[in-house]
Amino acid sequence: MEAFKRKIYSKFLEWKDESAGKTALMVEGARRIGKSTVVEEFGKNEYKSYILVDFAFASPQVKQLFEDLSDLDLFFMLLQFYYRTTLFERNSLIIFDEVQKFPLARQAIKILVKDHRYDYMETGSLISIKENVKDILIPSEERKIQMYPMDYEEFCWATGETQAYEMGRTMWESQKDLGDAVNRELMRKFRLYMIVGGMPQAVASYLEEKNFSAVDKAKRDILTLYEDDFMKFDPTGKISRIFDYIPAELQKNASRYQVSSVLGNDRAGSMLEKISKLVDSKTVNIAYHEDSPEAGLSQNVDLEKFKLFACDTGLFVTLCFKDRDFTENVIYEKLLADKFPANLGYVYENVIAQMLRAKGDRLYYHTFRSNSSNHNYEIDFLLARRNKLCPLEAKSGDYHRHRSLDLFTEKFSKHILTRYLVYTKALRKDGDITCLPLYLVPFL
Repeated sequence: MEAFKRKIYSKFLEWKDESAGKTALMVEGARRIGKSTVVEEFGKNEYKSYILVDFAFASPQVKQLFEDLSDLDLFFMLLQFYYRTTLFERNSLIIFDEVQKFPLARQAIKILVKDHRYDYMETGSLISIKENVKDILIPSEERKIQMYPMDYEEFCWATGETQAYEMGRTMWESQKDLGDAVNRELMRKFRLYMIVGGMPQAVASYLEEKNFSAVDKAKRDILTLYEDDFMKFDPTGKISRIFDYIPAELQKNASRYQVSSVLGNDRAGSMLEKISKLVDSKTVNIAYHEDSPEAGLSQNVDLEKFKLFACDTGLFVTLCFKDRDFTENVIYEKLLADKFPANLGYVYENVIAQMLRAKGDRLYYHTFRSNSSNHNYEIDFLLARRNKLCPLEAKSGDYHRHRSLDLFTEKFSKHILTRYLVYTKALRKDGDITCLPLYLVPFL
């Protein structure tokens, strides 16, 4: 599969320069987001040689090497022999791929880094690495970095639409819209990202086939892989069911993911450990309810009150129609043309969550009742900027109505920096509210 340009590559370069072999870099993320591909590309480009040890397929002889590291000269000699690759001191990279499958290799990092002959990178995914480290010493020499599906800019790089992304950047920096016609075209390009998503396998299928059925098949293969992995660490099938029902729960527009409506007798409190494993798998993004927005966002969350989003909106769209054999092209065409009859608010919420996580924001939301009525209101996302709050409301309909933002402002005005309404129309101001199209969320 083609190695797409990824932003995380520049972070690898920073690590290589700053660390100078004193730490190993652990790249964490969900399966099939392109970790192995970009790490191997880094090894090819930035070192004289590299060895990739894939512990999903490594031979018993290779695994046996890690049982005794008392003679590192012998260890490296045999590793070079098995992989038919010559290693060069301070100019070779050794990659431990899918390291969670073989904890001894992770434990070996401490000794190998101290030896300082070569650089080391690891990749870990899906089944929580915590599951397989109970009996080993976690190396303090390990630095972690999170990787996500391709963000919108990376998708534009892959599809040759960099101009569309840069027009958005110009619009954001100048705070001037370029007219409704330009916005419609930019939204159409962004909807393509929502449909295809940021999984490299799906993006490659789109570029090769230009056919949504092929894209859908690629995404369904990934979802099947996830389901199989969920069953490995939860044979009860509860985690799989929780994952499958993410679209249905978001569509309800309820104040939380209602575990009891999905699993019957189970409640969120009894499922926290399983939910934690699902979150650790990186296949979902979780937004916690913020109970007291005037304080630090991470200090007042309710762990039993949360919303779940799929890590990738392309997968989310396919998950919405999982009950059918394939997501018909007509559905994709209507989504692309913004003519899909259903309310797409929950799809927009998912892609906003994905973009915010990709840029490093943790996800929080807030529900409340107004003083004048018993009606519940919700702020979809709360962002922390310059020690202040930026409430964000996602709208798929009339942007003139933003009761939640208005009432939230009445309660917490002194803590608010900027108010945002995210929708499909052109960039504009509605009083002190910045109304921005979805494709500008990466610039927040």
